[in-house]
Amino acid sequence: MAHLLIVELPGGNDTDLIQAALARGDTFTFLTADLGFYMQQSAVAPLLTQARAYIEVPGFDAALLKPRVLASHAQCPFDAILCLLDIRLIETAQIAQWLQLKYLNLESAVLLRDKFNVRTRLQACGIAQPSFALATSNEELQQAVDQIGLPVLIKPADGYGSQNVVVLQTELDLDPFMSPLDDMLPSRADYGLGVKANDRLLVEQYMPGIVIGCDTLTHNGQHQLLGINEKIFFEPPSFAIQGGCFTPNQGQFEPIERYVFALLDAVKFDWGATHIELMISNHGLQLIEINPRLVGAKIPRLMSYALHRSIHSDLIDLHLGHPLAPYEQTPDVAVTRWMVSDRSGVLDTVECPVTSDPRICAVEILKNSGDHVRQPMDNADRIGYVMTCAPSRSDAERLAAQFVAESHICFV
Repeated sequence: MAHLLIVELPGGNDTDLIQAALARGDTFTFLTADLGFYMQQSAVAPLLTQARAYIEVPGFDAALLKPRVLASHAQCPFDAILCLLDIRLIETAQIAQWLQLKYLNLESAVLLRDKFNVRTRLQACGIAQPSFALATSNEELQQAVDQIGLPVLIKPADGYGSQNVVVLQTELDLDPFMSPLDDMLPSRADYGLGVKANDRLLVEQYMPGIVIGCDTLTHNGQHQLLGINEKIFFEPPSFAIQGGCFTPNQGQFEPIERYVFALLDAVKFDWGATHIELMISNHGLQLIEINPRLVGAKIPRLMSYALHRSIHSDLIDLHLGHPLAPYEQTPDVAVTRWMVSDRSGVLDTVECPVTSDPRICAVEILKNSGDHVRQPMDNADRIGYVMTCAPSRSDAERLAAQFVAESHICFV
């Protein structure tokens, strides 16, 4: 039985890591900037009450964080530290260094929290990158767009989860009455838990294509590609993901694997999980971004269904220092599809079909009655999802599409 230090929760309410820890018989201490934020959530509080202890440090104040963590560690030593939230990556790496726990090294954590600096590092290592620039003011932003040319993508260098992403594709997008370039900064973006955007914008050449997510685990610098999740987006201008198809790695992704491992070596990624998003374009493989933590948006559940094992449990073992154990079952293909609204309004209920098909692995509604919903512009607009699993992709996709088509979103 291990004692884990769990830092915040992804999405503010994703408790899968805690559930995996409890299922293993592990104990945990919960470190957060705002315990009340979690305890007021009826689906989260019962799990958090099973924590061995809490460490609450408002704003993650550096003067308070170290002594409180060290005091808790002295009372009952931590065997591993885990964090699935981007905005706490650097602090978690720092804590791991204090406690000599197995986690991503601090230098790489700092680098990976800035997408512009990652581009710069990869370019210096000889890995081709699209044209890119940094903008810290609206004037610099306009200059960067002029320099790179259309189409161009703009996103926060410290952002995550496809938030606040803008694509300019035609001259119409630059029209003074349409263009966001004159007032994008300061953004005043709030990432929650007291963390504000640093207003460094990455501006880069936009290349259309097929988006895939490559999920890896790294043990002391040795990387393993678990599989590839092809991402399906809603129609532009939305950046929300409609669903995905996770295909486990059984040796069929060797060219992609080599490229992904080269990226990880370039940023000196030595321990933990990553979710690396790539674009398969006419120019070959192009990096979208390296997310230095386990993928979010419920995709670990999808991976677990396909691999017939808990990815969260594997992650805990990894941070305890154990390499990934061999698979005991032949993996399947797993598919997810998200339910969304076709108009703005106040949600009443979501009526889902009743089924006993074992290939329907999971159904979850994330919005509540009374919540305002709209057409999907970003991932926060998604209402619920279904996950299916089958030996073939076609069967899994057919089941998921049928389930969503038979579901009904009712308004107040």
